Formats: sequence, C-alpha cells, structure tokens
Amino acid sequence: MKLRILGCGTSTGVPVIGCHCGVCSSKDPRNRRMRASALIKTRGKNILIDTSTDLRSQSLANGIEKIDAVLFTHPHADHIHGIDDLRAFNLIQNGPIPCYGSGHTVERIKVMFDYIFRKDAYDGWKPNLTATAVEAPFDIDGIGVTPVEILHGNAVIYGYRVGKVAYLTDCSSIPDASLRLLKGLDLLVLGALRHKPHPTHFTVEQAVEASRAINPKRTLLTHLGHSLDYTKDDPLLPEGIGLAYDGLEVEL
Repeated sequence: MKLRILGCGTSTGVPVIGCHCGVCSSKDPRNRRMRASALIKTRGKNILIDTSTDLRSQSLANGIEKIDAVLFTHPHADHIHGIDDLRAFNLIQNGPIPCYGSGHTVERIKVMFDYIFRKDAYDGWKPNLTATAVEAPFDIDGIGVTPVEILHGNAVIYGYRVGKVAYLTDCSSIPDASLRLLKGLDLLVLGALRHKPHPTHFTVEQAVEASRAINPKRTLLTHLGHSLDYTKDDPLLPEGIGLAYDGLEVEL
C-alpha cells in the first residue's frame, strides 16, 4: 500500500492570491500547496480521497491515469469542486466511478452538481459517477474501508481508515468512539491549519496532541495554511510527526 499526498493546502491553496508573505513568496517547493487531497494505491486500485479544486493539476503532476473509487470527506468547495475532472478518467476507463460519503455529503453533491446525476436534453460530456451513502465499514473490490466520524467545528464529517492508514482532514475534534477505530495505525494524515486557534480546525499543537493519543508509527500534518513554513516549522515537530508536502508518497 502507498499513500500519496496530492495536495496539503488549505481552502485558498498556498501561495494565497495577492499575498506576499514569506511562505507565499518562498522558493521552497514544499511551501507550494494545492488543495487537500490524497491517493491510496493498494492491490492495483487507486482510491482518491476528495476531488479537490486542483484535481486536474494534481493528476498531471502525479501521473494519475486511473481512479477506481472516490471517498468524500465532506462537501466543502475545496474538497469537491474538482469533481468534473473525473470525466477524463471515465473516458480512459469506459465506465462509471463509484463515489462514497456520508448521507449529508452525498445529498449535497447531488444538489451542487445536479447536472451529473440528472438526464435531460441538455446533457453533454459529463462525469459518469455513482454516489453511495455509507455509515459503516464497506468494501471496494475487497479493500476494507472504515468511515471515521470527526468534528469540523459543529459539523460531523468523515475521515477514512484503509488498512493501517487513516486520513483525517479538516478536523477540530475526534470523538472517543472514533479514537478507538484508529488504534494500530502505521500512518495517520491529520489536518493542522496553523498555530493560531481556529474554530473549525486543529492547530499544529492540537494535532500533535491528537496524534499522541492515537499513537501511530508516523503522522503527517495536512490542510496547512500559509503561516506554516516547511523549512522553519517541520524541524520543530516531535519525532515521528512532520508536515506533509505535495507529492510526498509513503509506502507501507
């Protein structure tokens, strides 16, 4: 199994439009962050987590030519607005792509992108998708997937566990029941927006505390804002915890 970070940035991406701070002006490629998304590669299958706004650029940058399934964490714009780019994979694969998420997420996607799921005289070239609401562990071609409920402010959204990997972005709290689903991980990818407190996201310090409670072998922090400088902030993190960067791949 491999997990590749396709994007580790917050909703604006980094650099932020019109910003000239040290991180947005940085020459270090690890400080250039597309919107948060990841790809799990296992048993010959490519499982995409979220169709970020930058899906086309991420696919080209990482040589992705097949998507076997999509796991949606929640229906915020930066996590779903690349959904139309899935039609390119339909063209290659000549078949529908199954998508999964909570009941709320699936409902919102069907409303926000109703042209994908309706049939009328105005149909053009559009994604061929199936959308399934999930509440409990399920299989994708024999690959076990466990939805993990987390809090994003007051909203309940999903993280996902696949084998010994878990991906929890946009997280501000992890319920005790979900912590029990996260034991024995080799890799945890966890959202950490910045150092300054935020009402709907972990700070770096809160994410480190959550990582210690879960105790994976390795933790990567994602959904990073432009106040976090890879060169300066990554070396300050505890052993086994690091900032993600776009294109980083971990083999398990």
